[in-house]
Amino acid sequence: MFDSLRTDPTFHPSPRLAMEAERERIAYTALLSPDGSKPDALAVVDLDPDSATYGTVLHRLDMPYRGDELHHFGWNACSSALSPMSGHAFVKRRYLVIPGLRSSRLYIVDTLPDPTRPTVARVIEPEEVMRKTGYSRPHTVHCGPEGIYISTLGGGGADGTQGRPGVFLLDCESFELLGQWEIDPGPQKLHYDFWWNLPRDYMVSSEWGLPPQFENGIVAEDLMANRYGHRLHFWELRARRHLQTIDLGANHQMALEIRPAHDPTREYGFLGVVIDTTNLEGSIWTWYREGGQFHAKKTAVIPSEPADASRLPALLKGFGAVPPLISDIDLSLDDRFLYVACWGTGELRQYDVTDPMNPRLAGSVRIGGIARHTPHSNGSAFGGGPQMVEVSRDGRRVYFTNSLYSSWDQQFYPHGVPGRQVLCHAGKDGGLRLDDNFVVNFGPDYSAHQIRLQGGDCSTDSFCYPSA
Repeated sequence: MFDSLRTDPTFHPSPRLAMEAERERIAYTALLSPDGSKPDALAVVDLDPDSATYGTVLHRLDMPYRGDELHHFGWNACSSALSPMSGHAFVKRRYLVIPGLRSSRLYIVDTLPDPTRPTVARVIEPEEVMRKTGYSRPHTVHCGPEGIYISTLGGGGADGTQGRPGVFLLDCESFELLGQWEIDPGPQKLHYDFWWNLPRDYMVSSEWGLPPQFENGIVAEDLMANRYGHRLHFWELRARRHLQTIDLGANHQMALEIRPAHDPTREYGFLGVVIDTTNLEGSIWTWYREGGQFHAKKTAVIPSEPADASRLPALLKGFGAVPPLISDIDLSLDDRFLYVACWGTGELRQYDVTDPMNPRLAGSVRIGGIARHTPHSNGSAFGGGPQMVEVSRDGRRVYFTNSLYSSWDQQFYPHGVPGRQVLCHAGKDGGLRLDDNFVVNFGPDYSAHQIRLQGGDCSTDSFCYPSA
């Protein structure tokens, strides 16, 4: 009787306690059909090194529709449920909430009773999303104390440009759409990622672009005219109102992934900027709060790499270089190492961010890349480059996939990006090494994107209490 009332054992008050938990045994990986000929899917990958099926797909759950473009997804609940303001004291980390970025459809996937064979429990159609929220193109899913927050990249209308995009709330037990989150959106017009510091009561959001700027591929004219997003927004969480905007400069195009420090006593975080249109470099920014105001500083840059035009896609031939194209970043739970995926150059970088204002390169692996086409260390081919990154709770294993978005894959990697998931081992004090025995091949018909680890990972949970 009392077991049913206990808080989910995968919820942890602090990052340190999460690091001490049992290691991951399963990954859930979003697969998409690049040409839309098949339904997108969710793969269940064996991560148990003692298993005879280690590094293989245990099961594939096909979605009931085509053309969803599964992208970022998340759990219905996480460690934020331990917050004093949680309205769901006995909720469990059971369901995956999976948005279709192109279709605006939401799938609720049940991982019980058998975590290796999840099932579709509910489908929320795009018409309901639009009717109840006014938003479209759902993107990032975060579980908060009172429910599920989902950011969007589109507003109303067929092309998603009628009204601004924003964030809406979903009940984490009934999965009813509750409506728009914002009370006062201020000057925010574009959206992408978001995250928060729960005890400090603020949220941070970033910007990509509107649906016509990404759904059919990157719009070169918009990029060179600096029309993609380049601002950070800060919000008062409980009042749901906009507080402050920081413009990084129009040349810093596509301010994407946000990773705050996991320890809530640390009021800083990191942002990845895809490209600087003046020199093609990518950059890492550190944002922080000081004197009641938020600030942001460019703290690391990754230059473009010269390349023969014959090795470049049409989009890049005139530049004679490959931009790093920072597509994802992830921060270890001890706030020590920041991982930066350079999808263009084919590099995964590891920075020691013990001093968040002075990141220090601590490790790197090369794989894929627009011009290099570097094979895996075991000799197998690898299309695309490091893309979505997920770090184990103990910080010793770094998983990543290779697809960004179907139409962008076709532009930058016209020979295709067959789905792969690989593993790097991270040294205790830095350094990265690819695992020769862990290369998950999802076959020629699927690309691979977001990874979620059973029991939580470094881009899932929000913690309410300091690490002792």
